[in-house]
Amino acid sequence: MENAIEYKQLPLLSFQVITDTHITADPEHTHNRNFARALEDIRVNAPDSVGIMHAGDVTDHGFPQEYEELRRLLGERGDSAPEIHFTMGNHDVALGEWRSRISNFNEATRTAGSYHDHWIEGYHFIFLGTEQGLELFCTLSEEQLAWLDEKLGEDASPDRPVFVFLHQPLKNTVAGSFEEQNWFGVTEDDELQAVLNKHPQAMLFTGHTHWELEARHTVHHLEEKQPTMFNAASVAYLWTDEDEHKDGSQGYYIEVYGDRVLVRGRDFERGAWIEAAQYEVKLSV
Repeated sequence: MENAIEYKQLPLLSFQVITDTHITADPEHTHNRNFARALEDIRVNAPDSVGIMHAGDVTDHGFPQEYEELRRLLGERGDSAPEIHFTMGNHDVALGEWRSRISNFNEATRTAGSYHDHWIEGYHFIFLGTEQGLELFCTLSEEQLAWLDEKLGEDASPDRPVFVFLHQPLKNTVAGSFEEQNWFGVTEDDELQAVLNKHPQAMLFTGHTHWELEARHTVHHLEEKQPTMFNAASVAYLWTDEDEHKDGSQGYYIEVYGDRVLVRGRDFERGAWIEAAQYEVKLSV
């Protein structure tokens, strides 16, 4: 993997990754305004986007009023913004009665359950999610892990990446997930890692930590035959390597070419690219 450079040819596919929007019931809350700003940035700068992939913590508490705000914010843009595909975060489902919370999430985001997948213009997008209402962690059943293994193998090819989204990162991988930082969060950490390692064409995007894209370890990629993992920061607010809160709003623009994937960090607050977070993942061709 190398620092990204811009290409003159058009990508085969482009999409965005955002996470941790933490929408509240207050229309004037900073989180809500940041989400609206990110949607506008994407609308203006990515007219050919096939979708926005959200890595979880859509809302701050999973309250019905917060989902009403989500609908309002999306409704204001009508068809002008790309479709959003959602991952479940701990803030969406961890508080209150589990069945009620997951029902509210599925209804508001039009998802069918904790995990789901979509084929978009020949590329596979897979969304994982907890099957219990844990406070911070996620837990993935044997059935979900087997499903993931099967899905990653569908029409598999080393030159065709598969994009996977999960709210919590694996331990000791991306920024914020190291043991001393304490923001990892997959109960079946070893089991998930074992499945992913069988499919090096996978690219995993996670949220949860809020660590800014300028931080160390934004990307985790040890060997060519292992999947690449990206911390996707947060749209609502950021965190730093000094373990401090930071105002800000960030995410990724993704461009897929025949031989590589460009992952471009974006500062939604400033409307600018993040030079320290421009990455190129080469594909096996």
